[in-house]
Amino acid sequence: MSFSCLRRRARAPFRFRSLLIGMLLCPAVAFAEPTADTIAVNVDQAKLVKLPGRVATIVVGNPLIADVTLQNGGIVVVTGKGYGATNFIAMDRSGDVLVDRVIQVEGPTDRLITVYRGVERESYSCMPICQRRVTLGDGDSFFKSSMDQAGALNTQATGSASASGRSN
Repeated sequence: MSFSCLRRRARAPFRFRSLLIGMLLCPAVAFAEPTADTIAVNVDQAKLVKLPGRVATIVVGNPLIADVTLQNGGIVVVTGKGYGATNFIAMDRSGDVLVDRVIQVEGPTDRLITVYRGVERESYSCMPICQRRVTLGDGDSFFKSSMDQAGALNTQATGSASASGRSN
């Protein structure tokens, strides 16, 4: 047996090992990268997505994670409501599936500071001055009082608008 043949045989296990490691690592890399079919949206934000014009029905896997609203012309508004992933399916009038997409809802992108006081959590948006904000997972007291205030403000604004509409 020649020296070059021995050298090739000695390198064969290393090539196989490199190939095996590459095959094992490639699926992990593939899962880490978002696919083209994934819609990424931040919690408390919305994104517009264009779908085929003949969409008649939208089904959302978990409406606590994301909301999808169909607009005219095949435009949907995807709103992040909670952290995690879900999907939505768009169907035409005959029930044929036109689109089945994954929605990945991620955390806020602004400068967020989280303060822990025992088991209670508070979130602050710091752009440029830190101000308290309502964030999923925060303590109940601030969350509930903020929601109550927002509801009261909305009721007042709706009442004012309908009262001014009647006077015209």
